[in-house]
Amino acid sequence: MRERPTPTKAAKQPQSSPDSPAPRRRAKGVLPAVPEQDVLDLAAELPPGVRLGTSSWSFPGWRGIVYGDDYSNSRLARDGLAAYGAHPLLRSVSIDRSFYAPLTVTDYLRYAQQVPDHFRFIVKAPALITDASVRGDRGEPVSANPCFLNADLAAREFVEPCLAGLGAKAGALVFQFPPLPDQLLADPAAFVERLAAFLAALPPLPVDGPCYAVEIRDGILLTPRFVRTLRAAGVRYCVGLHARMPDPLRQAAALALMDGEAPAGPLIVRWSLHSGFKYEQAKARYEPFDKLVDEDPHTRDALAELAARYAIAGQPVLITTNNKAEGSAPLTCAKLARAIADEMLRMRSESASTAE
Repeated sequence: MRERPTPTKAAKQPQSSPDSPAPRRRAKGVLPAVPEQDVLDLAAELPPGVRLGTSSWSFPGWRGIVYGDDYSNSRLARDGLAAYGAHPLLRSVSIDRSFYAPLTVTDYLRYAQQVPDHFRFIVKAPALITDASVRGDRGEPVSANPCFLNADLAAREFVEPCLAGLGAKAGALVFQFPPLPDQLLADPAAFVERLAAFLAALPPLPVDGPCYAVEIRDGILLTPRFVRTLRAAGVRYCVGLHARMPDPLRQAAALALMDGEAPAGPLIVRWSLHSGFKYEQAKARYEPFDKLVDEDPHTRDALAELAARYAIAGQPVLITTNNKAEGSAPLTCAKLARAIADEMLRMRSESASTAE
């Protein structure tokens, strides 16, 4: 929001009568919306290790859902995270701008200072490292990216500043690979071999701290070899729900291959796009993102079952949703939270009945 220019002369103030109401003064900070009691009750049902959130937070259409007043996109991007973090159900957020350009320690520190201690960030690595192509102004590939899978660059431009700025609030450092060019997809095994070398060269993360995760946008890569490579590197598979990827049940099978009989690490999920639409179609259909338009109970129920299993096993759960998934990411989080709480109750009841 642009500030008004400072006047060179003080403006004459109108005289108010004794009966005139006091002028309303706008609060300096971004106000959070006041949560309904059912939202507070639902948040209390979720274990502390289940953290739901959204992809970014700078959406004026969330007035009354997350924010307590009208604010511009730029104002929310700059100052809205504290109000976002005050929402009882929103315990995580995906920092997406880091994908488009590396962020500094100062950037990350400013984010960390706005949220409570229990909050965790999902952070996307810069495309400079994960995109095999250099892209033109319209996103079209124009040449091979010489920095693709450069582990030294990843450490210097992503891992180190992220950890230094976010500290204990870093939850998952995600390497999201855009659709690969045909020449790389023609030999998936060669790509997986390069990926293994890259992951092995990354700096180790703090014990009991954040995890590395890999998200892909080419279903052809989701093979047992790919999953075994991640497992060997101690890296999580990020379930990426997107029109280009298999449905959540098949991706859950990949997690089962990674973990074996019981969950053996954090569950990381990014629900990015409704399966029936392309990105721009969903954006045009759902703006201003103030209501659910196309609910997806199949995906929601599959995620709820996954999240409940991992939570009951004592593993952290980090799930972020996009406005383009159903129409309004925070409302998707509320529906998903209800489904997770219900599924945990069902699983525990079923387990107790079996034990009797």
